[in-house]
Parts: sequence; structure tokens; C-alpha cells
Amino acid sequence: MVKTLNSRKTIIELKKISVTLGAECGALRFGPKVHTVYNPLVYAVRPHNRYLELAGAAPKKVIFLGMNPGPWGMAQTGVPFGEVAAVRDWLGIEETVDKPEKEHPKRPIEGFTCVRSEVSGRRLWGLFRERFGTPENFFRDHFVANYCPLVFMDSGGANITPDKLSAGETATLFALCDAALAKTIELLKPEWVIGVGAFAKKRIDALAASRPDGSFIAAQTLHPSPASPKANAGWDREVTRTLEELGVWSG
Repeated sequence: MVKTLNSRKTIIELKKISVTLGAECGALRFGPKVHTVYNPLVYAVRPHNRYLELAGAAPKKVIFLGMNPGPWGMAQTGVPFGEVAAVRDWLGIEETVDKPEKEHPKRPIEGFTCVRSEVSGRRLWGLFRERFGTPENFFRDHFVANYCPLVFMDSGGANITPDKLSAGETATLFALCDAALAKTIELLKPEWVIGVGAFAKKRIDALAASRPDGSFIAAQTLHPSPASPKANAGWDREVTRTLEELGVWSG
């Protein structure tokens, strides 16, 4: 009973972190290079909350941290790396998704009716499904999050990653995201915080540098993006090997 109550309290606190981060980041304004901004913590809050209810019990052994939502993943489902089929068919989450305040015609938000598949999310959740079988088995020790909750697009609909924003923009944005990540780590008390890709690892390292207590171990895995030839040559095998060599997973 105590563990159940503690888990409920943790999930409530995770929801509060998401609400605050969504509101604070949603209030930011960006330069002319950024034509459209999506904030799925606001318009996809229903499936996002369902994800936290499924995944958010504490403590965790591992937090996997991505960069920000993809246009065909979390932007559609509210779930980190949220490829539609994986979220609906494996995680068992399918909720109403509203429209963002401003929608780019080349990146429509269709929620769970979206037929596009985000390769990164398909690979990530596919590996976890293959290794752990059920979401309950995976979430017993693992949690997946994104560092930044916003999607940035130029006038043509092309993705702009957070690291491509101006220094002034990133200073404000990253301060908010750092604070949310720190609170999430305090709640979930992970042994490992693993960046999915180099950007996330840099943000984890920056946070770790401010925490001399050594409360977690920072590490990195290969990003599952199809833009990476190495990922296309067998991302699941490479990541499994990395995690087993680190001792995060047993061989």
C-alpha cells in the first residue's frame, strides 16, 4: 500500500512538472527563423498524462532522455518518441489529441489517426518491446523522457532542432528544461540517466556538473534517427551492446 501511495504521489508530481514546463515554454517567443512551434504538453495532454500514469512510478533504475518531439512521434501522441503504432498497440494508449494554436500545413496534427511512422520511435519502442515483452516489465525500472517539449519548424515545415536556435533563445529555454529534468530526476531517483544521442548527453552532463553528490551516472546511446548510417546498420544491436557493456542491462 505504501509503495502504491508513493507511486501515485510521484505521478501527480510528474504531471505538475509537465504542466509547468508546458506553460513556461509555451510563453516563450522565438526569432523569425522559427515559423511554427508545437507544444504537445498542452494540446496532447490527455495521452501524455496516460503515459505518465503508466510509466511514472518511482523509483527507476534508468531514465532514457531524448532531445525534443518529432513531428510524427510525440507531436502526434504526446508520448516521448511516440510513434503512433507503438503507443497505441504496445503501450495501449489512445486518447483525443487537440489541435495546436497554430498549425503548419505541411505538418498537420492528426493524433492517433496519423498514418506516418516515426522511425526513431519505432526503433526505440520496438527494442523495448522485444527485450521486455510488456510495458509493465519495461517501466518497472525504466522511464523515457524528452529534454525539450517543443517542436520547432521553419516556414517550409522543416524541423529545427533546439541546438540550432540562437544563444539567447537556448539560454532561456534550456534553463526551463534543466529545471524540469532536475525535478524529474529527484522524483524518480535513477541510477542511470542516459542520453539518446549526443545533444541529450550534453544536457545531462551539464546537470550532473551542478550536482557534485554524484546521485546518478550519465551515459549515452546511439540515436535511432534514420539520418544516422550507423543506426540504419543495426541500431537495436548497437544499443543493446552499449547498455550491456555499461552494466545497465545484463547480457
